[in-house]
Amino acid sequence: MENNLDKYRDVVGDKIIDNIYEDASAASNKHVVHVSSTYYGGGVAEILSSLIPLMNNAGIETGWRLIQGNPDFFSVTKAFNNALQGAKIHLTNMKKRVFLECNKRNSIFTHIESHDFVFVHDPHPLPLINFYKNTKHWIWRAHFDMSNPNPIIWNYLKEFVLKYKRMIISIKEYRKKDIPLGQHVIPPCIDPLSYKNKELLEVRINKTLSKFGIELDRPIITQISRFDKWKDPIGVVKAFKLIKKKVDCRLVLLGNMATDDPEGQKVLEKLHSYGDKIEDLKIINFENDILVNALQRVSSVVIQKSLREGFGLTISEALWKGVPVVGGNVGGIPKQITDGKCGYLVNSVKECADRTVKLLKDPKLAKKMGERGREHVRKNFLITRQLGGYIKVLNSMKK
Repeated sequence: MENNLDKYRDVVGDKIIDNIYEDASAASNKHVVHVSSTYYGGGVAEILSSLIPLMNNAGIETGWRLIQGNPDFFSVTKAFNNALQGAKIHLTNMKKRVFLECNKRNSIFTHIESHDFVFVHDPHPLPLINFYKNTKHWIWRAHFDMSNPNPIIWNYLKEFVLKYKRMIISIKEYRKKDIPLGQHVIPPCIDPLSYKNKELLEVRINKTLSKFGIELDRPIITQISRFDKWKDPIGVVKAFKLIKKKVDCRLVLLGNMATDDPEGQKVLEKLHSYGDKIEDLKIINFENDILVNALQRVSSVVIQKSLREGFGLTISEALWKGVPVVGGNVGGIPKQITDGKCGYLVNSVKECADRTVKLLKDPKLAKKMGERGREHVRKNFLITRQLGGYIKVLNSMKK
C-alpha cells in the first residue's frame, strides 16, 4: 500500500495534493489520535489504515488506539449497532454497566490525554470521554446509518455524544436535529493505490482466482461484504435463483468477520445452510485484498443488496474498476450509485434480479455504466478527498 501523498498526484492532480499540504501545514504542530474497535475487518478499519498514514505523510502527527473488549462487551456493542439501524433492543442496566466498565478500563491504558485532537469512531469507544478531563477537541465520527435509530438506544448514547465538540457523519441525511454540535459531512472514500484497488496484471488476477477455485467460464456476479444480516446475503442468493432462470452465470459471496462482530459466524452458518446446495454459488470466508480486487475486476455485475448501510465502500471499489453495481436503495448507497447511470438502486429481491439480468444481457450498457461510475468515484470518493475533509475539521476547531 502506498503511503506517500505525492503518489496520488497522477490520480487526482497536483492542485488537490498541493491544497492538502497547504491546509495540513496549519495543523503540523498538533498531535492527533484516532480510536476505534478493530484494526481489520470492516470499513472503519480499512479507512483508517489508509487515512492515518496519509495524515502523517501530510505532516500531522497522527496515532491510532484500539479499544480492547471481551466477548460480553462486543455482544453488547453489536446489539447497540443493530438498534442504531432500527432493530429492537432490551437496554438493561447490565448492558450499560458492561459498556461503561470496558471503556473505563481502556481509559487507563489508551494514553490519549496528551493529544491535541481525538477522533472517536462509532459507539464502541464513545464513553471514553467520561474518563478524561481535557476533552476540548474531541470529535465523534459516526459511520453507520443514523437516519432511523431505535429511540431507546439513541437517547442513551446521546448522553455521551453531547459531551463531544464536533461530530462527523457520512451524508447530510444523517444530521441529527437533537444534537447541537457542529456536524461535518465527510463521505467515506477508497484508496486507489491500496492492494484492494490498484491495477492488477491479468496473470495475477487469474492466479488468485484459480487459487480459490473461481472459474471464469461464465459471467460472474459478486457481493463482497462482512457476513452481516444487514448486508442481506440470503436476499442476494434468492435474487440469484431468479437470475439463473434467464442467464447462465455464477454467484460469488466473498466476506469476512470483523473482530468486533460476534454475530458474523451465525450469519455465515445460516447462509451455508440456505445456499450450499445451490448450483454455481460459491461462498468464501477469507480476508484478502488481492482476492477482492481480482474478483471485482472479473465480475460482470457487483451487487450490494444491503437493508441498512452507513455507506458501503464496496460500491465505490467496484465502480472504480469500471464495473456497474446493483445496490439497495438505503443509506449512503444512493450517493454512490446514480440510478440508471452507473448502476441501479433496488428495493426488493425481484428488482435486484431484474436489474442484474438487464446488465448481464447488455454488456455495452454495463460497460458504459462502469465507465461513468469510475469517473464518479474519481471526483467524489477517493481517499484524498476524505483526508482533506479531516484536515479542514482540525483547522476549523483551532479557530
